[in-house]
Amino acid sequence: MLVTREDDDGLCWLTLNRPDKLNALTVELFRELRGHVEALKKDETVGCVVLRGAGKCFSAGHDLNDILGEQPPSRGWHSETLRLMEKLPQPVIAAVHGHCYTGGLEVALAADFILASDTARFSDTHAKWAFTPIWGMSQRLPRRVGTATAKRLMFTAETVGAEEALRMRLCEAVFPDASFFAEVEAFARRILANSPFSHAANKRLIEATDMDPLDAGLQWEIMETEGVGPDVKARLAGFGKK
Repeated sequence: MLVTREDDDGLCWLTLNRPDKLNALTVELFRELRGHVEALKKDETVGCVVLRGAGKCFSAGHDLNDILGEQPPSRGWHSETLRLMEKLPQPVIAAVHGHCYTGGLEVALAADFILASDTARFSDTHAKWAFTPIWGMSQRLPRRVGTATAKRLMFTAETVGAEEALRMRLCEAVFPDASFFAEVEAFARRILANSPFSHAANKRLIEATDMDPLDAGLQWEIMETEGVGPDVKARLAGFGKK
C-alpha cells in the first residue's frame, strides 16, 4: 500500500508509504490517497485527519520518473484530488518532518494546518527545472504566507528550515523531532475534544469568504449560518455538571 490508514478513537492517520523513495509522489500513490479521501468524506467516526510520511521525511516531491510514466486520468486530476482533501469536513493536519519539497509542499498546503518537526525542510523547486505548478502552489502558497514571500520561495527555489517556516507562517507550530508525532496527536486531540459539527461549518464559512471584503464576509456569516449542532445540548449539559 502506498498510502496507509490507521484509525484511533476518532483520529485518522494517513501515511504516505514509499519510504525507500522518500515518499516521492506518483499517480498510483495519488490514486490511493484519493480513495482514502473519498471514504473519509462519508465517515462520521473520524473527527480529525493527520497526513504524514513514512521513514525519513514527509515527501521529497513528485517522482520525476513518474512524469514520463503513467499519466493521470485528466489534466487537473492531481489538483482535483488535493481539492477534495481540502474540502473534507474534518480538520486535516499535515505533519511534516524532513523533506517537504515542491509536490510534497503542494500536498501539505491542501491541509488546514502544517505542523513541523524541527527537522522539516520546505522548498518549491518548480523553477529550478523549468516547470510551472498545476497542483495548487500558485494559489495556496500566497494565501498562506503572502504574495511577496510566496514569490521569494517560488523564484529562488531556496530551502527553508522549520523555524523560518514558522516565522513566515508557512507552518503553525514546530516540535522537537523526538516527540513530534506525540505532539501532533496532542494537537489533534484538542481539535477532537470540540464539536465536529462546528469544525465542518467553520471550514465552509472560511472557504466561502476567503479574501472577500470584510463587510461581505460578515453578511455571509449572518445569512449563511448553519446554527447549532446536534451535540449542543449534551455539551451544554456537560458544562453545567462542571
